[in-house]
Amino acid sequence: MTTHHWQKSSYCAQGNSCVHVATHNGTVKLTESGDPGGAILRTTPAALDALLRTLKEGRLRD
Repeated sequence: MTTHHWQKSSYCAQGNSCVHVATHNGTVKLTESGDPGGAILRTTPAALDALLRTLKEGRLRD
């Protein structure tokens, strides 16, 4: 079983509504602190970078 070294988002205030990030073998993994044993989103660094750029630029549409 792989042990992840989760890092809490620097934008997170106190509480359980935070994003935790870990990397393993070239994969980025994200989970939420309110349910750390729950779903883990796996993606590539390039795909995460593209998502974050899109969010920062406000290019998402309804």
